[in-house]
Amino acid sequence: MVYQEEEQARLRRQHSKHAIALAMQGRWREAVAANKDILGSFPNDVDAYNRLGRAYIELGDYSQAKEAYGRALELDPYNVIAQKNLRRLSYLGEAVVGVEADSDKVEPQHFIEDTGKTGVVDLYHLAPLEILARMVAGDRVYLKIDESGLTVENGRGEYLGQVETRHGQRLVKLMEGGNRYTAAVVSSAEDRVTVIIREVYQDPSQAGQLSFPSKGVESLRPYLSNKMLRRELEYIEALAEESADTEDETVDNRESGGFN
Repeated sequence: MVYQEEEQARLRRQHSKHAIALAMQGRWREAVAANKDILGSFPNDVDAYNRLGRAYIELGDYSQAKEAYGRALELDPYNVIAQKNLRRLSYLGEAVVGVEADSDKVEPQHFIEDTGKTGVVDLYHLAPLEILARMVAGDRVYLKIDESGLTVENGRGEYLGQVETRHGQRLVKLMEGGNRYTAAVVSSAEDRVTVIIREVYQDPSQAGQLSFPSKGVESLRPYLSNKMLRRELEYIEALAEESADTEDETVDNRESGGFN
């Protein structure tokens, strides 16, 4: 009996890793099939329902996504991943089924700290919720200089918000001097959006100029160690952990809120 249980647990982990790998590669239709296969053998697998919901969102099938997340919440009423995505879906309205999302994901390395060259910044003057709701952790975004300062847009060219002034003014000067940057969503909630910005090229004329002085870099660490961020980035990070494997994450879920 013990051997059978251990074998079942091993198979479950193996199939879960495969489903995550498919999502990491953006193979969302295959991810749907993989998670359905898992649920065929493990009908109470909350993480599989959450992954299924995410895949359906990426495919534009919001109705099926709501059903998957709703089932996850039935099994685990305190599950924050399901809660936050159901809130997000309430803002998205109806979508064309089968039309895959056009968001672009960054590589996991984007979230690795590089002192002086990376920083997490808050956005303000945020876009409407129906736009923000489409953004998830790991989505690539783009910096744009305009008369109001430094703004952030998604891959569709839609305005998301302005970079906070203390970072925006410095980055505008560096960008105008020839520096180049990439950016990605760290978290997106109803009233707060944070993005991570990385310097990818420093113009020789900017030698010795830090894109993010020490205070900006220090704010990065809490985001990179946050369990909920790692969970939401499981689709682009092989190191993500299943929430069902640890009791302390259940406590975190009950104390957390918002959608990443």
